[in-house]
Amino acid sequence: MSWLTWRQFRIQALVAGIVLAALAIIYCYTGPQLRHLYNSSGLTGCGRHSDCQSLAVTFMNNVKADGVYAALFFAGALILIVLPAIMGAFWGAPLVTRELETGTYRLAWNQDVTRTRWMAIKLGIVGLGAAALAGLFSLIFTWWAGPIDYAGGFPNNLGYFTRLSPLMFVARGLAPVGYALLAFAVGVIIGVMIRRTVPAMAITIAVVVAFQFLWPTFVRPHLLTPDRASAPVTLLGLNDMIVSHTGVVTVPINQPGTPQLSGAWVVSNTSLTPSGHAFVLPQTSICAAGSITQCDAWIAGHHLTQVVRYLPASDFWPLQWYETSVLLILAVGVGGAATWRVRRLLT
Repeated sequence: MSWLTWRQFRIQALVAGIVLAALAIIYCYTGPQLRHLYNSSGLTGCGRHSDCQSLAVTFMNNVKADGVYAALFFAGALILIVLPAIMGAFWGAPLVTRELETGTYRLAWNQDVTRTRWMAIKLGIVGLGAAALAGLFSLIFTWWAGPIDYAGGFPNNLGYFTRLSPLMFVARGLAPVGYALLAFAVGVIIGVMIRRTVPAMAITIAVVVAFQFLWPTFVRPHLLTPDRASAPVTLLGLNDMIVSHTGVVTVPINQPGTPQLSGAWVVSNTSLTPSGHAFVLPQTSICAAGSITQCDAWIAGHHLTQVVRYLPASDFWPLQWYETSVLLILAVGVGGAATWRVRRLLT
């Protein structure tokens, strides 16, 4: 049974191995160059001179000046983000569905091998391949992006792509393994339920993408308790304030008095009134018809406090272990449900 499963899976494994080898060559060739750029920037011992922030800015400017590093950074992250959906659709969904559509399951189910063992072997071999592929490339990319992560992340117009940010967290460390296995198991159970390969592949992609979007919004912020920092809202901070469509005022976190949040994931950032309520900008004549300076002075007169809830950079690995553990438990549960369903098919 193991040999038969390997024969059915060998083409996918060969293609995945070739792609992984090509990516490994590219990242292992450019990685030492990126680390040399980091070591020569002076960031290694910057703590003794308290000039880490300026050195990090200079280093990232040099990284961004070479378009190759930026392209490899975002390409590697994108691959790891979309990899679970690909594995779920192309490895998980057809695993059993293809056998049901072609009728080859009759031969396997009429042998001495039980359906439970048949599913265990299939899930084990292909799942191991999915975990190996995601884990190996995550290891390579985590090593390659290390200098950028140590410098506080890749800057853009909206902030920093840190390794703790919701988009980048799934492209580092252990998390890609958990997402790959869960997506693979989801593909299997959707295929078993639908029994049609192409629709199962499409639904799997939709489910995995929705899960990747909803998880960091509703679940991940609650896996660890965020730290809390506060500082008075000043006129300097109000120069860059953001007002939502509902009038809620948010001040950027880089104003004086805010703690160093380099590499952190800001879970929430709120400007509160002295009574503890979120400040909502009313429709006043001062802000509607007056100058920006007058409006800022009027807001500053409300004595607002900026409250930031965040996970510091040091929480990266604890959060990786927590999240990956939960994902693996979910993957085992979904795989068990798929096995239970197969045992009752056509009986």
